[in-house]
Amino acid sequence: MLEKIFNWSKRKEEPGGTPPFIRFGRYSDNNKPLEKVDKWSQADGLFKEKKYFPSIAAFFGYLTDEVEGNIIHEQKGPDSTFFIYQGSKIIRGSYNETSMRAEVELASMPTPSVPVMRRLLEMNFALYYTRYTLKGDRLTMMFDTDIATASPSKLYYALKELATKSDKQDDLLVADFTALLPIDTDHVITIPQKEKEIKYKYLQQWIKETLALVETVDADKFSGGVAYLLLALAYRIDFLLVPEGRLLLDIEKIVEIYFRKDERAVTEKNAEMTEAFLKLQARKAEEIYPHLFRSRYTFSIVAPQNFKTVSDAIYNANQNIVWYKENKHNEIAARISEYGLSYCQYSYSLPRPVTELFQLFMMVNHPAYFEELGFATPYYNKEKKEYHRESIVQVIDGINGAWKNKYPGFEMRSDRLVFDSLLDFNQSFTNEIESLNMETQ
Repeated sequence: MLEKIFNWSKRKEEPGGTPPFIRFGRYSDNNKPLEKVDKWSQADGLFKEKKYFPSIAAFFGYLTDEVEGNIIHEQKGPDSTFFIYQGSKIIRGSYNETSMRAEVELASMPTPSVPVMRRLLEMNFALYYTRYTLKGDRLTMMFDTDIATASPSKLYYALKELATKSDKQDDLLVADFTALLPIDTDHVITIPQKEKEIKYKYLQQWIKETLALVETVDADKFSGGVAYLLLALAYRIDFLLVPEGRLLLDIEKIVEIYFRKDERAVTEKNAEMTEAFLKLQARKAEEIYPHLFRSRYTFSIVAPQNFKTVSDAIYNANQNIVWYKENKHNEIAARISEYGLSYCQYSYSLPRPVTELFQLFMMVNHPAYFEELGFATPYYNKEKKEYHRESIVQVIDGINGAWKNKYPGFEMRSDRLVFDSLLDFNQSFTNEIESLNMETQ
């Protein structure tokens, strides 16, 4: 569906062949078609009837994303197995008539380390369903339960905790402790070297451009605008570069600086975020490349929200554009509009059609990046300030048509878009997303 919408099959070929599919943004499991939702209902009903094996089969049917290829589940008589893919980790599990067990390998520890064990002991207190364990020289996480209490809800939250925590902690533990070695990562998909180089180039370029724009305004008088610029930059890196491991943590820490509940002034937070971006900019390509790869996912790391929450966030950001627009700070205003939608993409598990619209929005706003990656259709020429309106409308029509079954009232009104400037486009585009009807059938 995405290939049809964005014409990915028409992308330019690199030397050596056609470039691989490139995903943008974090994985969202808030995109289940109606038949998948029915699987959940089936699993719940079967569990209440104490038909545990059929219930688990329906549950894994609900979790399975055929596009991702994220679940392997085999029921073989009394002993059944499953594999769940989540980023850099694989959960391996089995169950029988009495119990279920799931485990994931984090790292190898050839030599015992007291600091490592202390870290794991502390982290254990923050877990609800799972626990860190040591098996020989291997650090693992595990979950187990009686089959009679393995309801779909319990399995979902337990396996999600196991998957998301292990996917995050394996890289951090290896980075923080020299006593640890990476393990069980053969399934991770290495991206082409050229793609890594392009992503590193734009990481550097976007930081440089944003900090240069920040320098053009008074840090105190424009503290709110500066915060929007820095946060929009973090969200852009997260969506377009899809960082993993330590690089992802660095971005999350930058965002956390601003939203941390303390008494500091916004100017102080802006200065700390700026310093963090400068440190990120100073990192060499060889330090960034290991955190750029592709993998399969089963669980979103953020939760879905009522769409009114999304609408309110977009509305509030666009309200803050007015002063900057009236005072001819159009570039800052355009990035504030990007902030509103990108904040939602970063913070919530959005319905897939909204993410597809956001990708189109970013392709219009950052055309050079997509062109270098090999996308053939230029939606906006920044030098000439010209839009490829027909292509933009075609993508919107494709998204509208693809999601009518699940969201009957969903319609992105392309006739209301304003193409007079990038700011006008951004404002009109996000205004239309704000008013979308996301009620499911």
